[in-house]
Amino acid sequence: MKIVGVIPARYQSSRFPGKPLVDLNGVPMIIRVANIVEKCLGKDNTYVATDDNRIKEVVEFHGFKAIMTSSDCLTGTDRVYDFSKQIKADIYVNVQGDEPLLNHKDIQKIINTKKINMKSVINGMCSLTSDENPHNVNIPKVVTNKFNDLLYMSRLAVPGIKNFKNNVQPDYKKQVCIYAFSQEELQAYGSQKEKSVFEGFEDIEILRFFDLNIPIKMVETSGSSLAVDILEDVAKVEAVLINIEGKLRV
Repeated sequence: MKIVGVIPARYQSSRFPGKPLVDLNGVPMIIRVANIVEKCLGKDNTYVATDDNRIKEVVEFHGFKAIMTSSDCLTGTDRVYDFSKQIKADIYVNVQGDEPLLNHKDIQKIINTKKINMKSVINGMCSLTSDENPHNVNIPKVVTNKFNDLLYMSRLAVPGIKNFKNNVQPDYKKQVCIYAFSQEELQAYGSQKEKSVFEGFEDIEILRFFDLNIPIKMVETSGSSLAVDILEDVAKVEAVLINIEGKLRV
């Protein structure tokens, strides 16, 4: 069974242009994520899918493989679909390029779950930390049933609370952007030429699978995730990295 890790990366992010190349304690973010994927799948099976030569050059300079994809991709998953038309595999692991603190063991956990659930899309989740506000719209919140099947994902604080008693609130879960797809799932997704209705409102790409009637199983991860969504997140992530690595930058 061939399994590849794909990191979709575009330069022209509306909220943070050039985000994949932002320096995090001396290392470009896209390279930090590639290093994590390599620990799980090896360098030969680690790819960056991009539409930008600046990203391609940095990736190749650090010894990783970059595959050029269309500049018209609607989402990162659309970019992985575009990639899948060039590189054939049984399982495509999509690791978002703005997750530089992921635990590589979580990627393996996603893969293991996919192997026994080939008819479901697999995605990661973990509990919000005490420092994270469930009302932060930059954090997609996850609602599952007791079998960890995804019921909905929203930028609002879900589940809602009708009667707030004794200051008890739900164990809010957030999305961790590691996905596993089959080629057939990617083809069904990428063949859509526009976002689905709720995907468009929420700006959460995985919601498109609901309209394709493809089930989504969520996997609890280690909780190491801290994404760089906006420029203000860089300092938070760097603080964690400096605590782990010390100050690398000269």
